[in-house]
Amino acid sequence: MQTFQHAASQTHGPAAWVFSTRAQIWASIISGSCLLAWVVLGQALGIDAARILVWISLTIGLVYGSRAAWESLREWVVDIDVLMVVGAVAAALIGHSEEGATLLFLFVLAGALEDLAMERTRREIEALHRLMPSEASVLRDGQWVTCKPEDLRTGDHIRIRPGDRVPTDAKVETGETSFDQSAITGESMPRSVAPGDALFAGTINVDDPVDAIVTRPAGESSLQKILTLVTEARQQREPVQRAIDRLSQPYAIAVMVAGALVFVVWWQVLGRSFDSALYTAITLLIVASPCALVIATPTATLAAIARAARSGVLFKGGQSIERLARVGAVCFDKTGTLTVGRPRLTQVHPVAWSSADELLAIAAGLESHSSHPIATAITEAAKARGITPVDIQELDHTTGRGMSGVHAGNPVRLGSFKHTRDLIPVCLRSRVEEVLNRIQARGDLGVVVAHAHDPDAATGQAAVLIMSDIVRPGAGEMVRRLHDLGIRPLRMLTGDNRLTAERVATTLGLDRFDAELLPQDKVNAVEDTKRLLESKRAGRSRPGVAVIGDGVNDAPALSAADVAIGIGSIGTDAALESADVVLLSDDLSVVPWAIRLARRARQKVRGNLVFALSVIVVMAIATLGGSLMGFKVPLSLGVFAHEGGTLLVVLNSLLLLRFPSVPPTSAEPPVAPGRHRHASPEGSPAVVEAAVVSTAANSVQN
Repeated sequence: MQTFQHAASQTHGPAAWVFSTRAQIWASIISGSCLLAWVVLGQALGIDAARILVWISLTIGLVYGSRAAWESLREWVVDIDVLMVVGAVAAALIGHSEEGATLLFLFVLAGALEDLAMERTRREIEALHRLMPSEASVLRDGQWVTCKPEDLRTGDHIRIRPGDRVPTDAKVETGETSFDQSAITGESMPRSVAPGDALFAGTINVDDPVDAIVTRPAGESSLQKILTLVTEARQQREPVQRAIDRLSQPYAIAVMVAGALVFVVWWQVLGRSFDSALYTAITLLIVASPCALVIATPTATLAAIARAARSGVLFKGGQSIERLARVGAVCFDKTGTLTVGRPRLTQVHPVAWSSADELLAIAAGLESHSSHPIATAITEAAKARGITPVDIQELDHTTGRGMSGVHAGNPVRLGSFKHTRDLIPVCLRSRVEEVLNRIQARGDLGVVVAHAHDPDAATGQAAVLIMSDIVRPGAGEMVRRLHDLGIRPLRMLTGDNRLTAERVATTLGLDRFDAELLPQDKVNAVEDTKRLLESKRAGRSRPGVAVIGDGVNDAPALSAADVAIGIGSIGTDAALESADVVLLSDDLSVVPWAIRLARRARQKVRGNLVFALSVIVVMAIATLGGSLMGFKVPLSLGVFAHEGGTLLVVLNSLLLLRFPSVPPTSAEPPVAPGRHRHASPEGSPAVVEAAVVSTAANSVQN
């Protein structure tokens, strides 16, 4: 249904207000009040002069209806607005001005209420626009001044005070604080940041002031990209909606022709009076108008996009919703998707009489100036345990092996067993190898730290630092909930070694995993999953296969999927650009929630279409059949059926805005029966690098 907002959008000045949604509502109230007053004064009290109220109501309706119809006719389009105005005018010409006025009153009211409904869903989405601050504090010529976010340039130094919103994407330079990014990602807990961490436009500083360096202009920020995606999503059409759009004008013309034919046949062939034949034709024209049919899909789609955006999920249009609703199997990337994508120190395993804290302090000292993922894991673990890194002299790095230096006059080393072997007392070497082998067998990563107590390394300490790429929060909950939705198989595709892959798959309870895959192998696995689903659905349409990845190294597999789901953070450009559905938070438990929302939206669309078609068919049959049998369907009944059906469709779609929130997740992933829980294995190419650790020698880069 074309509402009168199109006409208003082409108007400026006072006329724009006259055709605004608010003005339409007031006009419909006045129009309806006139009709009600006519019923009381004219019908109940018999005051003939009260009929002027009917013509006032009709005139008000024509002001709005005629303008919308004229806008359509100027573009050589015959649509619902034209049908309604023709029907109302024709009804008035044959002495049924009250029914014509009622038609336009309900039509104007329905149009205004539809505008309000669509505006509500738009407000849900466009609330993101309000996340952008109107000013920023920037350092210019040694002074802190205020400017507009649009004036910021890459490299500018900005200050974000407590309560301020980040004006554009930036990187923390000095200070530590927490940022609330719930309005964008749906995450309830603030995110802690320190120097070097990324800040995203629109997020709120909730603690201490920090200084940051702008990394992208406001027009290219992650929030702006999200806004662009949402805007484009609203303009996309589902296949059924595109079909309705193509058929709406031919259908409207067909209704006009059918109404004209009914009038001629009833008048000339069946011998009905002119007024009776025209009355039947007008009633048919009204009840057969596809108003509810046209509005059925876009209202549900826009409401679903709005609801998802509020929870940190971006649907890129109606097609993405339709595809996600059809998902019957999911293929996952491992590193960076099911797992965090970087190692974390889970245990310090000292050998014999060694001191765990002392060796961790030495390891942190050796890695204190490195940005390598393993170094980061060690220094973060030391900081978390309150251990201060020791001072290391003569620090040296051996490519492919590890770090070395001197502490308290004695040599220290960190890295592979081969690199540290000479500093490990002879009596401990076999024990260190045994621990490393056991770690490798369960898919974890081990780094050796050794400290010789004398220059000849006759005595000393050694420990194995056990690291894992931990499972991403919500991954276990996601697997369980996807199984509850009947989605199988859940299949992990990774380039990592088989032991590591089996470890993650078993921990999460996945149906299947494939390890040591090249990018093309992942594509073949996705196609294989499609064939598997097709064989199970003989004679029926195949469910879709979703691929969930980080949008970077999984591009071929994402392209091969029926629906690509990108997961990462707000600033993951590749995920935002390549995926059909984007998750803005790292919590994977939102995936089954998004699928349930997509399925509910598809149900709403189908329900709306069935209801709208049913109203058209039933009322058309009743109008023609009743007329042939001598029973005239009141035009007012056709009006209420048509406009009432439209309003019910809109209200049914708006229920999607009340779709339940994402359920809370358990703190720990589920463990498959009969299995022990270990930390998730590591397989990131950034970590398994140049055989830094002997236990990772067989790893295959992801």
